[in-house]
Amino acid sequence: MKKNGIFLSLMLVIILSLTGCGSDKASQASITIGSKNYTENELLAHMMADLIEHDTDLTVDRKVNLGGSDLAWKALKSNDIQLYPEYTGTVVTNYYQQETGNAEETLHKARELLKQDHIVFPANFGFNNTYTLAVKKETAAKYNLKTFSDVIEVADQLVFGSEFEFKDRPDGYPGLQAMYGMEFKKVKAMDRGIMYRSLLGDYVDVINAFSTEGQIITNDLVILEDDRGFFPPYHAGAVIREDVLAKYPELEATLQKLEGLLNEELMQKLNAEVDSEGLKAEKVAKDFLKEQGLI
Repeated sequence: MKKNGIFLSLMLVIILSLTGCGSDKASQASITIGSKNYTENELLAHMMADLIEHDTDLTVDRKVNLGGSDLAWKALKSNDIQLYPEYTGTVVTNYYQQETGNAEETLHKARELLKQDHIVFPANFGFNNTYTLAVKKETAAKYNLKTFSDVIEVADQLVFGSEFEFKDRPDGYPGLQAMYGMEFKKVKAMDRGIMYRSLLGDYVDVINAFSTEGQIITNDLVILEDDRGFFPPYHAGAVIREDVLAKYPELEATLQKLEGLLNEELMQKLNAEVDSEGLKAEKVAKDFLKEQGLI
């Protein structure tokens, strides 16, 4: 009987311990981070998530590859996600339809505008991923293309491949067309994932690109100069809900560890590791943070 009593006591201790562990796990606070549907935004989201999990007691649910800017923005405002990587020019022009300025003016304006929706831009990661136009070297040589203005005279001979979102947003094709007066032979809207294949396969002649995309250097493309300065600064950073930051103030210092850490060339390299070398975005992001001594 005595042995049975000891056995039952031990079993009770084990059960209580396991119940306690399960309760701790269930009650552990978590937040959800999102990203848009392209490599760079996914990389930044994973960097942010890894840092948060390393530096705080929070767990992070990752909802990457949500879609275009408007989908990520709506998810943030509706609290489906609590933070994601965003760009200053997109905030000012696409979400609030305001005029941008230089890099500092655009960052300040973005932060002020975001207050309307109780959203904070706590960290500027240090690089400008602006829109641009890209062509193959053969196309640039054939038509002597160096600047956006050079495209004007030959646009009626060229097919433009436009990302779906770029085709309609005010800081995209409509605004570009208004400033430069480009009238392409045809405009083909497409998913970002097939844009470069379409260009390399000669289905289109010109595409809208991001200046930090790895496929620019991998495919030896020519980036044309925005000689009239149409595209605003698009400095990358984090956007996070104000109520979440108030609840977990330690997140601000954690996200600021990425402040000024990246530049355009480095971002091209990291993007290329995913897009051209076939590495997982999660691995590239984590390896970069380890190299920087942040995790």
